[in-house]
Amino acid sequence: MNVVELSGVCFERGGRDILKDITWAIQSRAHCALLGPNGSGKTTLLKVITGYEWATHGAVKVLGKRFGSCNLPALRKTIGWVSAAVETRMPPRDTALRIAASGFEASFGLYRRLTRREFGRARDALASMGVDHLSERPYGRLSQGEQQRVLIARALVPDPALLVLDEPCVGLDPVARADFLDDLGRLASEPEAPTLVYVTHHIEEVGPWIRQVAVMKQGTILATGTPETVLTGPVLGEAFSRPCTVTHDGGQYRLKLDSHNR
Repeated sequence: MNVVELSGVCFERGGRDILKDITWAIQSRAHCALLGPNGSGKTTLLKVITGYEWATHGAVKVLGKRFGSCNLPALRKTIGWVSAAVETRMPPRDTALRIAASGFEASFGLYRRLTRREFGRARDALASMGVDHLSERPYGRLSQGEQQRVLIARALVPDPALLVLDEPCVGLDPVARADFLDDLGRLASEPEAPTLVYVTHHIEEVGPWIRQVAVMKQGTILATGTPETVLTGPVLGEAFSRPCTVTHDGGQYRLKLDSHNR
């Protein structure tokens, strides 16, 4: 089963083509990395997939539901989305537990009384990300890495079938990033884990749990396939318009920019 199916998707804004004729599919549990330079259309593509932007042309089907003939607000509750845009809208004085529990309504803060069972589910989600010991600490006093874990817990609370992570390692120091990626790997390996779409600029973050990679450039899908076939010097050199070399050592990909005469 495909959790995402895009066919001929285009998105225009202000007379400019931001997405151009994108046809792409993600299979269930085939955790995917999405790469590309700034301005390539990654975030817009995510917004189309999550139903926060409407394709100008083409067909969008997510979790078996075709956009235009489904209950989109209900569908959004089955899709977790973690991004910098979400991070900055959280009430800093709310505890980590309340932030996680707000995932039941996909709201920025709690606006209804939750049941003991719901709070229990929120605690379990925090525990799955290794931050249950922070449940009573104000969100605004957490480190950036801790906040990211809380936001993922929030996204996991309603048991989503699809979880989209938009550059979750931005701002993390090397140790925090390594620990965070280890936690994601453990989450991805769980039998009941949602299908993950992981957006990054850095191929070093593409772990062995990722089975599919798509690379964007100027609003199109430049290449898609397994990490071994896509994370190559020729593909990434074309994507970033700079010659580069890709190595794969000890299960980790590395990219080195080749000398470039300006």
